[in-house]
Amino acid sequence: MVRALNQQHASQRPDPSWDRSRPAVLLLGLSLLFLLTACGSSGPVVPERFYTLEPEVDLPPSQRVLPGTLLVTPLAARGFLGGTQIVYRTADAPLQIQRYDNLLWEQPPGRAMAEALIAALRNARAFEFVVAIADRAEADLLLNGTLSRFEHLPTADPPQVAAAFNLTLVGNDRQTRFSKTYDGTEPVGASTPDAMVRAFNRLAGRLLTAAGRDLQRVASRPLNMR
Repeated sequence: MVRALNQQHASQRPDPSWDRSRPAVLLLGLSLLFLLTACGSSGPVVPERFYTLEPEVDLPPSQRVLPGTLLVTPLAARGFLGGTQIVYRTADAPLQIQRYDNLLWEQPPGRAMAEALIAALRNARAFEFVVAIADRAEADLLLNGTLSRFEHLPTADPPQVAAAFNLTLVGNDRQTRFSKTYDGTEPVGASTPDAMVRAFNRLAGRLLTAAGRDLQRVASRPLNMR
């Protein structure tokens, strides 16, 4: 009886040969895992590059300050324009909007353009107060708009960037006081991402400057905001 128990106990002990071979088995398994991972990769990962849209808006000091508060909202945008990936379009596929995988804006262009316009209008003192949505202030006038185009055209002759947006100024009585569309293109000086971004900044600055001066003219006229 004791001999049978001893034999049964001995049969449950691990095989010493397995203990000796276990490191080799684990090493073989890890080697296979790394081999499968390498075979499944598509090459080196291209790092993402984030760019800042900071257009320079050149407004002269206003001759008259319009009393009241102007609320400027971010430009609305549909589809890819509402995101941060830089959009482009080629001549051989003019109806197809494409995005660069690794070239992105720091924030959506519609928001960056609104921030630039707010800063310029504040410096020019066209309105008594100019606020953003984050300020949570009551406003007498609302400036909103839609960004309908903001894209790189790398196959154009010459390569260029294009932009288009509209702005509408509305009183708190829901009456439209001003509405206009701005659009244009700007050549890209070199075939590099940095040159493309500089062209975007020049174009956005030029269009926002035109919009800001139009708003200065509107503010110079008496408005019944109540």
